[in-house]
Amino acid sequence: MLGVIGVDSLDDLIGDIPIEHRHPSLNLDAGLSEQELSGVFAAIAAENASAVNGYISFLGAGAYSHYIPSTVKSILQRGEFVTAYTPYQPEAAQGTLQVGFEFQTVICQLTGMEVANAGMYDGPTAFAEACLMAARVTKRTRIGVLSSADARLPETLLAYSKHQGIEIVSIDPNATEIPDDLACIGVQSPNFFGEIEDVERFTNLTHENGALSIVHVNPTALGMFKAPGEFDVDIVTAEGQPLGVPMAFGGPYVGLFACKKAHIRQMPGRIIGRTTDTQGRVGYALTLQTREQHIRRERATSNICTSTQLIGLMVTVYAATLGKRGLKDLANLCYQKAHYAAAEIDQLDGFSVERTGPFFHEFVITCPESPAKINSALLDRKIIGGLDISDRSNNGMLVCVTETSSKADIDRLVDALREIGAGS
Repeated sequence: MLGVIGVDSLDDLIGDIPIEHRHPSLNLDAGLSEQELSGVFAAIAAENASAVNGYISFLGAGAYSHYIPSTVKSILQRGEFVTAYTPYQPEAAQGTLQVGFEFQTVICQLTGMEVANAGMYDGPTAFAEACLMAARVTKRTRIGVLSSADARLPETLLAYSKHQGIEIVSIDPNATEIPDDLACIGVQSPNFFGEIEDVERFTNLTHENGALSIVHVNPTALGMFKAPGEFDVDIVTAEGQPLGVPMAFGGPYVGLFACKKAHIRQMPGRIIGRTTDTQGRVGYALTLQTREQHIRRERATSNICTSTQLIGLMVTVYAATLGKRGLKDLANLCYQKAHYAAAEIDQLDGFSVERTGPFFHEFVITCPESPAKINSALLDRKIIGGLDISDRSNNGMLVCVTETSSKADIDRLVDALREIGAGS
């Protein structure tokens, strides 16, 4: 290898590195057995403030704590799905491809849309890809995003589109008119504050102006609220993490992406199709792969390259385990518990719940002092409070309640806030 490179020795190869830095002392501890090393990692993990370490959590804002049935992990480990990264080779990945096909079906059923792809990187990148898709379809370069959306959505869109001449326009959620040159309007519902947006009104506004309607949803809420497809929405995106994927310090997750069939050839990512082979047997294969690995760059609809099929498998097994009734019951539990928590907190001196309309399982509370101080005091009581959103709401805290929060947990939070508020 050195001869091919054209040097005589390893020292010649690394000659630009000063001698004193070539072989530094690493000061490593003595080697440990597997049992000892496991104990070290357990001690490090115990320093985390998490639900598995005796804390209760009311933190959401995009990553949500839900109970994941044991079926998810069990099915995930089966041999049929170990080729998670190679759906390009259908002869070796029929299990993965079949699950991807079922995943697409589940997403269509949840969103009420006609077609879905096999998954994106995550929710924000799915949203960004949807906006760029709308720009391609409409041949317009201005994209509207409701100001009530999670800031990570337009920020990700900006990162994706800055070199493409795309302009992002902030739209007031109460607007009755919109610019007539927009490619689309992106609506998050439930929005960043947990409130349900008027998807139908904005969809009608966009269509009247020749634009597309994009809705970014919380998939759990679709167990209770009308699917976007019922409002004639053009593209639906979502973060798939709530559907059976652990929070895992922020990833890996899977973005959900569905649209009207009329736009299928502009849809980014992969689509898995079902067919039959020469012997009449059912088989699965990637189709409509309009991405850079497979066609010329100028014709590609996206550069998405990492497969999310393993995470998609989690979503598919989770949805199949709960079924239609289970998803409805889950959404109802989240809704009822969140509204109980909001009603109890709203009665506390110094605290109030901000709401202008219906909300799902997140809501904003105004605190008597800095949410950072409130959260610090809650942590002392082994409670992980809501997200500090003082930058978007005066002394605001975004609180999330899911089915994993028991009444006792909620009452414990309320008692803690009462005690903290009395001392402020």
